[in-house]
Order: sequence, then C-alpha cells, then structure tokens
Amino acid sequence: MGVTLRKDSIDLGIVVSDSETALAFYRDVLGFEHVADTPMPGAMKGTMHRLMCGTTLIKLVSLDDKPETAAPPGGITGATGFRYFTMQVSNLAEITEACRAAGSKVVIDQSEVRPGVTISMVTDPDGNWVEFVDDVN
Repeated sequence: MGVTLRKDSIDLGIVVSDSETALAFYRDVLGFEHVADTPMPGAMKGTMHRLMCGTTLIKLVSLDDKPETAAPPGGITGATGFRYFTMQVSNLAEITEACRAAGSKVVIDQSEVRPGVTISMVTDPDGNWVEFVDDVN
C-alpha cells in the first residue's frame, strides 16, 4: 500500500542544546528561511523554531528541560539511527567554506565520490552531520 504523501518532502526535527547557536548555523550560515517560532506545551515544553529548506521544514526544538543524554558522536560510524541528512547544492565550495568560517567542523572536505558527484560533510553546533552534494550528472 505505502504512504500517500501530501507533500514532496519530509519534515525534520532536530533537538538542539542551544537555540541561538542552532539558529545561527541553520538560518544565518545555511540560509534557511525562518518562518515561525511555536511554543510546545505539555511534557515536551519548549520552543520549536521552524525553518524552510526548499520544501522541507526543519524543526529546531529547544526543550525547557534539556535531555540528559546527547546523541553519540561520530557521525555515520558513531552509532545506528539517524546520523546525517543531505542537501543537493550548486555551491558546494562556498557553503563548505562558510561553515568552516562559522566554526563548524568539516568532517569530509570536498571530495569526488564518483564521477560528477562531489560531497562535503560538516557538523552543526550539536555535532549532527550535514552532507552537501553537488551532482552535475
């Protein structure tokens, strides 16, 4: 049967340790459009900062009661589960350097992984990996 989609992309929720540093990365460095801040009630009390990346909604969640446990470090090989997300870009060198200049760790510098496909991977302020792919094919 499968899922019947209402939208051509997913929404991604990222629990952050500090909303200001997360916003500085996702909004100011990556250029995602900040569309709203939404209070979160109940057991998940906090604020959801909503940003658009194309048609994907990135939800930066800052909880009032910070979680005791952080995601294991190490990116792709650090643990199972969600470890990174990917954006197709046309300005790979520029965005990689902007992330580096803003203090992000570049874990994989620009590298051709197969003919016509170049990637880089950086960390966000909480250590989550973000991949950029320039596919000229």
